[in-house]
Amino acid sequence: MTHDWLTIQEGSAPLVIGLPHTGTDIPADMEARLTSPWLARKDADWWVHRLYDFAVDMGATLVRTSISRSVIDVNRDPSGASLYPGMTTTGLCPIETFDGEPLYRTGQAPDAAEIEQRRTTWFDPYHASLLEQIERLRGKGPVVLYDAHSIRSRVPRLFDGELPQFNIGDNGGATCAPELTRSVEAACAASGLSQVTNGRFRGGWTTRYYGRPASGVHAIQMELADRGYMLDPAGPLSSETWPSPYEPKRAEPMRGHLRRILQACIAFAETIR
Repeated sequence: MTHDWLTIQEGSAPLVIGLPHTGTDIPADMEARLTSPWLARKDADWWVHRLYDFAVDMGATLVRTSISRSVIDVNRDPSGASLYPGMTTTGLCPIETFDGEPLYRTGQAPDAAEIEQRRTTWFDPYHASLLEQIERLRGKGPVVLYDAHSIRSRVPRLFDGELPQFNIGDNGGATCAPELTRSVEAACAASGLSQVTNGRFRGGWTTRYYGRPASGVHAIQMELADRGYMLDPAGPLSSETWPSPYEPKRAEPMRGHLRRILQACIAFAETIR
């Protein structure tokens, strides 16, 4: 079954790239219940699907949902359990922004039945497609699942100070072979930009659920601080200042770094085949 909100670009390289948070589509009936359509889109991984579009020419497979993470976050545990117990985060169907602003008008937040309906409508088909692509390539040998994300450099409610440019997550080494993590770290280091592994972002539900290195599926998450490819305004944001437009010239250096990172992922998988 095809879905107009789900884009799948099949490649033959042993690399699947998940794009769970680049979408901004919100059904009209839901949008009418929101405090602000702009707030509901503020925390998208802005322009990441454009940032990685070169990966198709490398043979990578891309799986993207156009549905906003404020409708349903396909990188959260469907049970509703927190990925980061004791830390501030957003849920499967968020009711507030990263900055704590309420998303819904009073009494308009989704109840348990609606959350379940959203899960079956969008979460399940996205992951069925992601799994299908992983298994298609896994039939030929080990495969890397690379979950691609970005976030504003400063979000005080979520983390202190300025986030490093590259935030690599393998959930403490559980979701992929250490050789893959080291290869990605080396590719990031070649940029001369800041990086951390398993810092504030250790890998979301997608990375943790699919990462089974003993079975040949090596999952790793990349969370970029978005200052590396777009203007990240200092100070309070507004609909006039955010999101900044995608500027190919500004983004090109980061695309070069990401190409090197993805090449490292493909080389790793091909080496162990």
